[in-house]
Amino acid sequence: MAEATLAHQITRLRPRPSGPLVLELDLTQGLTESPPGDPVSAVLSRNRLRLGDVLDGLRRAADDDRVQGLIAKVGGQPLGLATVQELRAAVAQFRAAGKTAYAWAESFGEFGQGNWPYYLATVFDRIYLQPSGGLGLTGVVVERVFLRSALDKAGVSFEAGQRHEYKTAAHALTERGFTGPAREETQHLAAAVADQLTSAIAERRGKTADEARALLDRGPFLPQQALAEGLVDVLGYRDEAYAAIKQKAGPDATLQYVSRYRRSSTLAQRARKLPNPRERYVAVVYATGPIRMGRSGRGPASGPWMGSDTIAAALRAAAADERAGAILLRVNSPGGSATASDTIWREVVRARAGGTPVVVSMGDVAASGGYYIAMAADEIVTQPGTLTGSIGVVVGKAVFEDLLGRAGVTTDTVTEGRHGRMFAPTHPFSDDEWAIVDTWLDEIYADFTRKVASGRGLTEAEVDAVARGRVWTGADAVGNGLADQLGGMADAAVAARRRGGLPADAPLKLFPRVSPVEQLRSRDSSEDRAAALPGGLLSGLAALLTGSGSGYGVGAAGLAGAGRAWGPAGQLAAQLLAPPAGELMMPGYWRVG
Repeated sequence: MAEATLAHQITRLRPRPSGPLVLELDLTQGLTESPPGDPVSAVLSRNRLRLGDVLDGLRRAADDDRVQGLIAKVGGQPLGLATVQELRAAVAQFRAAGKTAYAWAESFGEFGQGNWPYYLATVFDRIYLQPSGGLGLTGVVVERVFLRSALDKAGVSFEAGQRHEYKTAAHALTERGFTGPAREETQHLAAAVADQLTSAIAERRGKTADEARALLDRGPFLPQQALAEGLVDVLGYRDEAYAAIKQKAGPDATLQYVSRYRRSSTLAQRARKLPNPRERYVAVVYATGPIRMGRSGRGPASGPWMGSDTIAAALRAAAADERAGAILLRVNSPGGSATASDTIWREVVRARAGGTPVVVSMGDVAASGGYYIAMAADEIVTQPGTLTGSIGVVVGKAVFEDLLGRAGVTTDTVTEGRHGRMFAPTHPFSDDEWAIVDTWLDEIYADFTRKVASGRGLTEAEVDAVARGRVWTGADAVGNGLADQLGGMADAAVAARRRGGLPADAPLKLFPRVSPVEQLRSRDSSEDRAAALPGGLLSGLAALLTGSGSGYGVGAAGLAGAGRAWGPAGQLAAQLLAPPAGELMMPGYWRVG
């Protein structure tokens, strides 16, 4: 009876097309990584596609005889390289099932770079480019901003210590350009990413490797040039691209957004299937954003951050659920607080010790603290373009002594305790205080590398050779032992099911699943499933206005002491320049284009 009622509701809400379908996907507005954690975030992101939903929709469509084709609008808001690679794999699987997929773009970077939208488009059967657009295939650039000279003029200095030479998170504030190790690391990353891009162009557009590489030096291209070079198939407008895909699918084909198709397909599947309260599944926990202590949240401008309390509670709840045969931890984070990262790492270790396997899927970035929380997993799956590693540590503070002096501002201090003013932004570190900082750096780095060695089955010497703060691509990480295999969420899910002894079709379930009533009631304890709920948008707004707890502070020793000392202005600078959010932070702001 319940099945019939649900099916009737589905039919009433939206008639399900019975003829052939052409799925429609608009990727120009970007994608969100994780589902909203609170009602306010849900409202703000209601019109944005979620990566997991798109991937699931394409997977379902590949096995659905009604679906004949896919047309995707690409370009617009940039997507991360690993996200593009995840989408490419899903489209390739869709096409391998005998479906047709067309991509169209108004422009691949209008007077700007269009590398990644075009990289995504190459996996489609046909590429349409609007005649007034362009192809911004301009090569790969990794760009960093350095503020040392500007800070000198302002009378502000920034004192920082790091372990080791590749851990360059503070260099935006302490240097005027790349150091030798930083340039070496960056050149390697740029070359590796360019190779991934040109390999795709060569494979999909019928070029040799040398011809594809030469195109990066000759771009950007006008539409007629792109057509002549064989980089696009048709110069045409939206109506022409849509007419072509509809003609291919048949005259009775109906258009439907991938998101709408996924929802209706999911509801129809549930209507046909009796609920099984004992069904086992893979618990999916999203770990997205900079890492801080406390609860997860979202700032009005800074986006989401993960809190150690929230993620740890989710992992505990999943490990305690008898139906959760495995945990899939999705990591997309540049790092942050060492202490908060260690809290999450501990829960991964405890889950495994309790018999629940943990598999990590890495997104666009899983570096420093983002790698820390992943390193103890049974298996790590990463995309070739994921930025990962950065096994190192950095601490420091901003010093405003000269700036205050120029403004005629004086300070006076009364302390009880020799190091009472150690973290005050009005004084530099003394020699004695630097000795303390160096001890901290050595201890945190040693602890980090010991845990990598234990989790990855490497010697400490082997870890140090690939650590020292260096950032790697995911392809590098698989080669040097920091990750296990290349792939995306689907591959990680396969590994999780295998390790958890689950059937191949065991569902993935976001964890924890908390009802609206549970979200509103107060928590019974920190073991309550609802304790894994994030703090939400309001906490982020309060943090931004007060300059506290914003995710850029990691305790008194954190590099983000600058952000706290500058208050709201510092928070804004932090968002624009992405300085370190903690001791374990990926170096600087990486714009890989």
